[in-house]
Amino acid sequence: MRLYFFLALFSVSLLTKAQQISVKDRETGQPIFNVAVFNKDKSKSTLTDFDGKADITQFSPSEIIFFRHVSHLEEHFTKKQITRQEGIVWMEQSENQLQEVVVSVSGFDQRKAELPHEIISINRKDIITASPQTSADLLESTGRVFVQKSQLGGGSPMIRGFATNRLLLTVDGVRMNTAIFRGGNLQNVISIDPLAVEKVEVVLGPGAVIYGSDAIGGVMNFYTLSPEFSSRKGGDFSGKAYTRYATANEEKTGHLDVSYGSEKWAFLSSASFSDFGDMRMGSYGPEEYLRPEYVVQRDGLDVTVQNDDPKVQVPTGYDQINLLEKVRYRPTQDWEFGLGVNYSTTSDYPRYDRLYRKKNGQLRAAEWYYGPQEWLQANFQIDKAGKGMLYDDAKFTAAYQFFEESRHDRDYNKVILYETEENVDAWSGNLDFEKDFFGSKLFYGLEYVYNKVHSGGTETDISTGEKVVGTSRYPDGATWQSMAAYSSLQWKPARDLTVQAGMRYNRILLQATFSEDIYDFPFSDADLNTGALTGNVGMNWKQNDIFGWQLNLSSAFRAPNVDDVGKIFDSTPGMVVVPNPDLQPETAYNAEVGSFITIENLLKLDIAVYYTYLDNALVRGDFSLNGQTEIEYQGEPSRVEAIQNAASAKVYGIEAGADLRLSKDLKFTSQFSYTNGEEEQDDGSTAPLRHAAPLFGNAHLVFENNAWRLDFFAEYNGEISYEELAPSEKSKDYLYAIDANGNPYSPEWYTLNLTSQYEIGKGWLAKASLENITDQRYRTYSSGIAAAGRNLILSLQYSF
Repeated sequence: MRLYFFLALFSVSLLTKAQQISVKDRETGQPIFNVAVFNKDKSKSTLTDFDGKADITQFSPSEIIFFRHVSHLEEHFTKKQITRQEGIVWMEQSENQLQEVVVSVSGFDQRKAELPHEIISINRKDIITASPQTSADLLESTGRVFVQKSQLGGGSPMIRGFATNRLLLTVDGVRMNTAIFRGGNLQNVISIDPLAVEKVEVVLGPGAVIYGSDAIGGVMNFYTLSPEFSSRKGGDFSGKAYTRYATANEEKTGHLDVSYGSEKWAFLSSASFSDFGDMRMGSYGPEEYLRPEYVVQRDGLDVTVQNDDPKVQVPTGYDQINLLEKVRYRPTQDWEFGLGVNYSTTSDYPRYDRLYRKKNGQLRAAEWYYGPQEWLQANFQIDKAGKGMLYDDAKFTAAYQFFEESRHDRDYNKVILYETEENVDAWSGNLDFEKDFFGSKLFYGLEYVYNKVHSGGTETDISTGEKVVGTSRYPDGATWQSMAAYSSLQWKPARDLTVQAGMRYNRILLQATFSEDIYDFPFSDADLNTGALTGNVGMNWKQNDIFGWQLNLSSAFRAPNVDDVGKIFDSTPGMVVVPNPDLQPETAYNAEVGSFITIENLLKLDIAVYYTYLDNALVRGDFSLNGQTEIEYQGEPSRVEAIQNAASAKVYGIEAGADLRLSKDLKFTSQFSYTNGEEEQDDGSTAPLRHAAPLFGNAHLVFENNAWRLDFFAEYNGEISYEELAPSEKSKDYLYAIDANGNPYSPEWYTLNLTSQYEIGKGWLAKASLENITDQRYRTYSSGIAAAGRNLILSLQYSF
């Protein structure tokens, strides 16, 4: 009798243990979130939580339980089978998962396979694998986004021949571009903590219908970590601790995030700190990139000293702190409220490319640095689901952002330190709706954006400490507003054909006043009131099991902002940019055709060609003030330039990708991008487009098996000869190598790299990478700092 009792007790304990199951990826061993678990008639269902766990108490022992996830093959087992598997359900990754990724480029979920344009999706696994120092490095790792750097604390993306304020940045659905985003290189993307990013979606090409002004060349959408709800009694705690060290710039990074979720509440806190030292370049490459000397101050005097190691770029190091807080509240299944706060700040960081310029054989600058780059974003979101007459899903987002930056420069053996400080208060509100009807989806909404710019300038005598008011970079108190309405329709006339079309109308208001006490201009204010209508139409057609096609026609625009209308600064020695209040929007017209090929489970190929024409382009060119083409600025005669609607531009290119499965554990992937373009000059001639990147790409050979992942990869850039350089780049010969004729050019380069990843045990992940194995010395095109030489990176992560 006792034997039967213990056998019964043992069976009950096994059955009880099986009520809580874990669903994991067979390839990586990682838990899978949001797996649908249901029976045959779907009368019983649940979802896995953040840890891949689900409660299957409601299912009977012999009932068949189905497991479905967007990126994995469907599985089914009985509860008894799961018990014999120790409560673990293993799921295989779908070979077609790249076509099944759900993206949010409309503000709502859409399948990538139904979109008419190219999308880059970077998931959490990709971010962990890349282990980037900054979010700019994360974008660069895709092989589809080119990144320029003027200093270590930098990273200015280029997409399809466009950059800076012709690209749009969003974080958690909130527009990051402000009224002072400039045409010169931008560093704002480094304010986004890559260790606190859940996924990134990059739209290649115009995205103006959904995002408005600036979305000409592309849109970069960053989605930060979000806490998950839990149905488990007592809730769920989870988190991650991470540390990394890199030898090339002696980087020391630490990160911690912790989250808690219950049935109605979820919380997340994240913090990262990075300390970057001076960057060491490679040993083999152009001598022009070396740093043989630099300036220090001794006894109140500037002194040029010899660099003990010319491969170390002195000074380039800086520190950065990133914080993230999120709260989610879900009182019912139809309502959800969310609050998110992002904060980032840096130490002062050197503008390295200004520190090695020379004048008459002598280093020109004694000091040139940016003050702390500070960014605060607070966003409040409401999500309302339900089958309403006007919508099935509605989202409201209200956000406030604060941006601060400053510039500080002093010439060699001069006592005046010129300083400018700018900050922007940015408010925005978005109301977005989705409605399904007759097999189609309608997206529509309203947007309002308000920016106020504060700008001041000082001149400090470093010998006496005396300060006087100086020229500010922008007119203080300038405002920029945008009001817009949009709609977009997704229609499926056939199962394998999706058509999408939309339009947007934007109204832009700008007001700026130029103080007569500071400026001596022939105008006192700028008052801009202009509008733009943009649209797009495209299709995605899966012709058969092998071939698919994408076609997209679209327009986009960029309205003049405060930086265009009101900026005054020295662009290069002996040249000054002045305000121009008579500006209008520039408009882009784009066409692209793409094709994707899938051959069973072995090979995936995708290719896209595109052409963009930019009309009424805002470009910098020669200008005059009161009939004068030269004025004195900061004690130096300077030629006058201004932003003007004075040109047109065209850009075209090709992008291609390949994914070849060589075996169950081995795959080969590659990305390739080529861009060319030209823009009109003042005299009516044409010249190469400044932001058309050279041919670039990467190739990866990846081995994954159980706890191991090995990735041997190459990255490469083509050459841009002197004849192919834009005129503005030719004038910056100090950035470039020198060819056989004594002219500046950007040489081709490549790197070979190896990264390894190993799951030490439950929750522990170790990674070691050796980058630039052959120790190449190179600068990416238009960059002012040489990239890392041979670089050993070690990192350790613990998840709980």
